[in-house]
Amino acid sequence: MPRRDTIGAMSERNLNRFAWLSIAAAVATIALKMLAWWLTGSVGMLSDALESLVNLVAAIVTLIMLTFAARPADDEHAYGYSKAEYVASGFEGSLILLAAVAIAWTAIERFLAPRALESVGLGLAVSVAASAVNFGVARVLLRAAREHRSIALEADSRHLMTDVWTSAGVIAGVGAVAISDWERLDPLIALIVAGNIVFTGVSLMRRSFRGLLDRALPRETLESIEAVLAPFRAQGIEFHALRTREAAGRSFVSMHVLVPGDWTVQRGHDLIETVEDRIRGLIPNSTVFTHLEPLGDPVSYLDVGLDRRAPPAGDAKSS
Repeated sequence: MPRRDTIGAMSERNLNRFAWLSIAAAVATIALKMLAWWLTGSVGMLSDALESLVNLVAAIVTLIMLTFAARPADDEHAYGYSKAEYVASGFEGSLILLAAVAIAWTAIERFLAPRALESVGLGLAVSVAASAVNFGVARVLLRAAREHRSIALEADSRHLMTDVWTSAGVIAGVGAVAISDWERLDPLIALIVAGNIVFTGVSLMRRSFRGLLDRALPRETLESIEAVLAPFRAQGIEFHALRTREAAGRSFVSMHVLVPGDWTVQRGHDLIETVEDRIRGLIPNSTVFTHLEPLGDPVSYLDVGLDRRAPPAGDAKSS
């Protein structure tokens, strides 16, 4: 089994490998889509190629942030650097919005001055090949994101999958133009693509913002934690001030454990070690904090909230 100080490095190498895969896919699809645009002159295909350019920049940022997020905790960042992943997903959302503006601007110009498409068949074939590359890489990234609980990889995978659907719309639109000879259909499709990209960008930015607000773990996970604590409650042990938060791929759980006041320090310590081990076994890559308190002391119940209440007037005990 690897030593603890090597686990972070192994995880970083694994995640970086997926980021490099995304970069390679972006370079390949940019080349293919630009070729498709050059062959057809379709502004819809140009918009598709511009989105892939955003994919490349986003993948590079993801690589940088994943490397930064994998750094070990230090004196200034005692909880590590994992929130750097939210920077990557937020930045990617911003780039997506900028790409949408550029696509819309180009589409409006082409709508006002329509132009016939050329070499449609070959251009569509090239675009389909690019979409196939994006689809395969998106599936790989999404699987890795779920396994490693990485919001940066998830954002990248969902962006690529959006690109796949965007390309499908462009391909269908260009084919319809070739059949109907309605040239303005091409820029109209590009505007629809821009709207779809805006939706994706806003969604990514919202999720990044919410992640920075220390949201609690999902309800299903909280219910699983309560199931772990249930056997201890049956023995007369109480728990309160249960708080959880998630920072990209890392989870934090804290709680107060109330035991009989006549227990020895050793017995209480052994209990909370067992509780912490079971929660860590339930939630991978988690940090668990516990605070031991005596059941019979009223002061133990003053700090259920985030900020501890002042002790009652006349209480000589220290808070």
